[in-house]
Amino acid sequence: MVVIQVKIGINIIDDILLDGGSKVNIITEQLRTKLRLPKLKIVPYNVQMANQTTTKLVGLIRDLKMHVHGIPYITTL
Repeated sequence: MVVIQVKIGINIIDDILLDGGSKVNIITEQLRTKLRLPKLKIVPYNVQMANQTTTKLVGLIRDLKMHVHGIPYITTL
């Protein structure tokens, strides 16, 4: 298992699990609030999880700027 450090704004999060096979980047609403990330854009999407269950998305954060292991990166959560 590979873990990395991610910096979003002034927030540094250690020990993030790196999943190279992930097709979707997911963050909990609780962590979004704690990190003071922008409000979500509501979308009508469902996501199939690794355990094959389907979950409705609360929303998206598009074009989020972060540093992944020191490298600038823009992603959607």
